[in-house]
Amino acid sequence: MKKITVLLAEDHTIVREGLHRMLELDPNLTVIGEAKDGRQAVAMATELRPDVVLMDIAMPGLNGLEATRQLVKSCPGIRIVILTAHNDDAYVQRAVESGASGFLLKQTSANDVCGAIHKVHNGEKMFSPSIAKRLARADPRARGGLVLNEED
Repeated sequence: MKKITVLLAEDHTIVREGLHRMLELDPNLTVIGEAKDGRQAVAMATELRPDVVLMDIAMPGLNGLEATRQLVKSCPGIRIVILTAHNDDAYVQRAVESGASGFLLKQTSANDVCGAIHKVHNGEKMFSPSIAKRLARADPRARGGLVLNEED
Protein backbone atom coordinates (compact mmCIF):
# COMPACT_ATOMS: atom_id res chain seq x y z
CA MET A 1 0.00 0.00 0.00
CA LYS A 2 1.33 3.42 -0.99
CA LYS A 3 1.81 5.75 1.96
CA ILE A 4 -0.32 8.89 2.17
CA THR A 5 1.97 11.90 1.82
CA VAL A 6 1.35 14.81 4.18
CA LEU A 7 2.55 18.40 4.28
CA LEU A 8 2.35 20.18 7.64
CA ALA A 9 1.56 23.91 7.67
CA GLU A 10 1.88 25.31 11.19
CA ASP A 11 3.71 28.41 12.39
CA HIS A 12 4.55 27.15 15.89
CA THR A 13 7.71 25.05 15.71
CA ILE A 14 6.97 22.89 18.74
CA VAL A 15 3.47 22.07 17.45
CA ARG A 16 4.82 21.32 13.96
CA GLU A 17 7.52 19.03 15.36
CA GLY A 18 4.99 17.25 17.59
CA LEU A 19 2.59 16.73 14.68
CA HIS A 20 5.41 15.37 12.55
CA ARG A 21 6.41 12.82 15.17
CA MET A 22 2.77 11.89 15.80
CA LEU A 23 1.99 11.33 12.11
CA GLU A 24 5.13 9.27 11.55
CA LEU A 25 3.81 6.75 14.11
CA ASP A 26 1.14 5.79 11.57
CA PRO A 27 2.82 3.32 9.17
CA ASN A 28 0.60 4.48 6.30
CA LEU A 29 1.49 8.18 6.56
CA THR A 30 4.68 10.01 5.67
CA VAL A 31 5.41 13.69 6.23
CA ILE A 32 7.13 15.08 3.14
CA GLY A 33 7.46 18.69 4.25
CA GLU A 34 6.85 21.32 6.90
CA ALA A 35 5.78 24.89 6.20
CA LYS A 36 5.93 27.67 8.79
CA ASP A 37 3.47 30.02 7.03
CA GLY A 38 0.79 30.05 4.36
CA ARG A 39 3.03 31.28 1.53
CA GLN A 40 5.55 28.55 2.20
CA ALA A 41 2.72 25.99 2.38
CA VAL A 42 1.46 27.00 -1.06
CA ALA A 43 4.96 26.91 -2.57
CA MET A 44 5.86 23.56 -0.99
CA ALA A 45 2.55 21.90 -1.84
CA THR A 46 2.80 23.10 -5.44
CA GLU A 47 6.28 21.58 -5.69
CA LEU A 48 5.89 18.42 -3.57
CA ARG A 49 2.25 17.55 -4.43
CA PRO A 50 1.28 15.93 -1.11
CA ASP A 51 -1.92 13.94 -0.88
CA VAL A 52 -3.04 15.87 2.20
CA VAL A 53 -2.07 19.18 3.81
CA LEU A 54 -2.64 19.57 7.54
CA MET A 55 -3.17 23.34 7.74
CA ASP A 56 -3.37 25.79 10.61
CA ILE A 57 -5.57 28.86 10.07
CA ALA A 58 -3.67 31.58 11.93
CA MET A 59 -0.28 31.88 10.28
CA PRO A 60 1.80 34.91 9.33
CA GLY A 61 2.02 36.20 5.78
CA LEU A 62 -0.84 34.23 4.31
CA ASN A 63 -3.46 32.64 6.52
CA GLY A 64 -4.44 29.00 6.19
CA LEU A 65 -7.86 29.76 4.69
CA GLU A 66 -6.39 31.73 1.79
CA ALA A 67 -3.61 29.16 1.36
CA THR A 68 -6.31 26.46 1.20
CA ARG A 69 -8.24 28.38 -1.44
CA GLN A 70 -5.11 28.80 -3.56
CA LEU A 71 -4.08 25.15 -3.25
CA VAL A 72 -7.49 23.71 -4.06
CA LYS A 73 -7.50 25.85 -7.20
CA SER A 74 -3.92 25.13 -8.31
CA CYS A 75 -3.48 21.51 -7.20
CA PRO A 76 -6.50 19.44 -8.25
CA GLY A 77 -7.08 16.44 -6.01
CA ILE A 78 -5.21 17.83 -3.02
CA ARG A 79 -7.02 17.43 0.28
CA ILE A 80 -6.76 20.01 3.03
CA VAL A 81 -7.52 19.35 6.69
CA ILE A 82 -7.69 22.47 8.82
CA LEU A 83 -6.29 21.90 12.33
CA THR A 84 -6.99 24.91 14.51
CA ALA A 85 -7.98 26.28 17.89
CA HIS A 86 -10.64 28.46 16.20
CA ASN A 87 -14.02 26.91 16.92
CA ASP A 88 -16.50 29.49 15.68
CA ASP A 89 -18.90 28.91 12.81
CA ALA A 90 -17.48 31.74 10.67
CA TYR A 91 -14.10 29.98 10.42
CA VAL A 92 -15.75 26.64 9.67
CA GLN A 93 -17.88 28.21 6.93
CA ARG A 94 -14.88 29.98 5.39
CA ALA A 95 -12.85 26.77 5.49
CA VAL A 96 -15.60 24.83 3.71
CA GLU A 97 -16.00 27.62 1.15
CA SER A 98 -12.22 27.60 0.60
CA GLY A 99 -12.36 23.90 -0.26
CA ALA A 100 -11.13 22.23 2.93
CA SER A 101 -12.06 18.56 3.24
CA GLY A 102 -11.83 18.60 7.01
CA PHE A 103 -11.87 20.88 10.01
CA LEU A 104 -10.41 19.61 13.28
CA LEU A 105 -9.92 21.38 16.56
CA LYS A 106 -6.52 21.19 18.20
CA GLN A 107 -8.19 19.40 21.13
CA THR A 108 -8.57 16.39 18.78
CA SER A 109 -6.68 13.23 19.71
CA ALA A 110 -3.67 12.06 17.71
CA ASN A 111 -5.60 8.97 16.65
CA ASP A 112 -8.44 11.11 15.28
CA VAL A 113 -6.07 13.38 13.35
CA CYS A 114 -4.51 10.34 11.65
CA GLY A 115 -7.96 8.91 10.99
CA ALA A 116 -9.11 12.19 9.47
CA ILE A 117 -6.15 12.21 7.09
CA HIS A 118 -7.02 8.70 5.94
CA LYS A 119 -10.69 9.59 5.49
CA VAL A 120 -10.15 12.78 3.50
CA HIS A 121 -7.58 10.98 1.37
CA ASN A 122 -10.37 8.53 0.52
CA GLY A 123 -12.69 11.39 -0.48
CA GLU A 124 -14.68 11.75 2.73
CA LYS A 125 -15.25 14.92 4.72
CA MET A 126 -14.06 15.02 8.32
CA PHE A 127 -15.04 17.47 11.02
CA SER A 128 -14.50 17.48 14.76
CA PRO A 129 -17.64 16.01 16.35
CA SER A 130 -18.92 19.26 17.87
CA ILE A 131 -18.54 21.03 14.53
CA ALA A 132 -20.12 18.17 12.55
CA LYS A 133 -23.13 18.29 14.86
CA ARG A 134 -23.49 22.04 14.39
CA LEU A 135 -23.23 21.68 10.62
CA ALA A 136 -25.79 18.88 10.62
CA ARG A 137 -28.21 20.98 12.69
CA ALA A 138 -27.76 23.89 10.29
CA ASP A 139 -28.33 21.67 7.22
CA PRO A 140 -29.71 18.19 8.04
CA ARG A 141 -29.19 17.13 4.39
CA ALA A 142 -25.43 17.54 4.89
CA ARG A 143 -25.24 14.98 7.70
CA GLY A 144 -24.65 12.10 5.29
CA GLY A 145 -21.49 13.81 4.04
CA LEU A 146 -20.02 14.32 7.50
CA VAL A 147 -18.05 11.83 9.51
CA LEU A 148 -18.98 11.94 13.15
CA ASN A 149 -16.99 10.31 15.91
CA GLU A 150 -18.78 8.79 18.85
CA GLU A 151 -17.31 11.26 21.32
CA ASP A 152 -18.51 14.80 22.07
